[in-house]
Amino acid sequence: MSHTPFSIQQAAVIGAGTMGRGIVMSLANAGVPVLWLDNNPQMLEQAMGVLADTNAHNQRLGRIDEAEAAARLARVTPVSDYAALQGVDLVIEAVYENLELKQQIFRSLDAAVRPGAILASNTSYLDIDAIAAVTQRPSQVLGLHFFSPAHIMKLLEIVRGQATAPAVLDAALALGKRMGKVSVVAGNCHGFIGNRMLEKYSGEARSMLLEGAYPHQIDAALQGFGFAMGPFRMYDVVGIDLGWRARQLSGKGMDAPLAQVDNALCELGRFGQKARKGYYTYAEGSRQAEHDPEVDALVLRVAEGLGFQRRDIGAEEIVERCVLALVNEGAKILEENIAATSQDVDLVYLNGYGFPAAVGGPMSWADAQGLATVRERLLQLQAQFGSHWQPAALIDRLVADGKRFADVKEGRA
Repeated sequence: MSHTPFSIQQAAVIGAGTMGRGIVMSLANAGVPVLWLDNNPQMLEQAMGVLADTNAHNQRLGRIDEAEAAARLARVTPVSDYAALQGVDLVIEAVYENLELKQQIFRSLDAAVRPGAILASNTSYLDIDAIAAVTQRPSQVLGLHFFSPAHIMKLLEIVRGQATAPAVLDAALALGKRMGKVSVVAGNCHGFIGNRMLEKYSGEARSMLLEGAYPHQIDAALQGFGFAMGPFRMYDVVGIDLGWRARQLSGKGMDAPLAQVDNALCELGRFGQKARKGYYTYAEGSRQAEHDPEVDALVLRVAEGLGFQRRDIGAEEIVERCVLALVNEGAKILEENIAATSQDVDLVYLNGYGFPAAVGGPMSWADAQGLATVRERLLQLQAQFGSHWQPAALIDRLVADGKRFADVKEGRA
């Protein structure tokens, strides 16, 4: 294999938290040697132990043999400073979501790593251009957004910055393929494709919580539609406290009405599955979400405290509002050329967010309904709930031309 400027023979990962571990395993399992750096040596040592345990577990289950388990572990080398990374072809930074911290790391990497190397950030929201701007090599900076757990989840969002070179994107796509990922290239905006859409979907679920539904009803409706899990079960898995701590740290959004149920749960220490209680309760050692009437009472208290006149909300309305929120935001993403095709948007939702495979993704679901019907429903929702339901301009245009999302190529139909 000829060593083209961007052929990735040797990688490095910064950060030994949950995401860092999963990314290291994704690389090592695909045969890529990895240097691993974390500013906390104890954490790195512990993470190496987790890797050994995971390999041993996979060997016991017969997924890999003893030689492969040993080879995977041998591909990972803990290092203690940036200088050790000088010769790598790619560095993936996987520390927590804080722009200043990531910029500081990228400055250090830019100075320490050979000029031909690619620098990538595993961020789920942050501005790739703002990260690239602190380096001397913006054309070699991009986002590699893995989904948790990174060594299991198939999706990889490859985020192109304004300056990212095509050859760098090609190298990232080739690496994605080597790791067995479903890779989708996304433009740079808050939340990229998946999380930008998720924000609208979650917003509808949280609004209905205040308007009259309960968490278990919303989850049951969306699981009935075919989602792997409803939004509130998903928050319990991820940890409700992540958003709560982020709001506290930034001092932003603490008093937003939609955050009040989460805030109230966190104040009671109900952080989700890890605390054995969140939106649901969990028996010791179990992941089975059990309905908790105390949570319903808390939701009622919060909603009434905010002045909501609650009403019954049926499964049909729940599914429609959540799925149409995805579709309308997906249309804006296509319109802005953040995603090249509607199929890319669907791939993100099928592989990263548990959208029902049988339905084929939010955009192909919308095409199957007929975009004129979708537009009609959005206009009704706009009349009922306000301007955030205004149909995306792309939907108006496609309906006028008798076209579908599937006909859109790079922002144009």
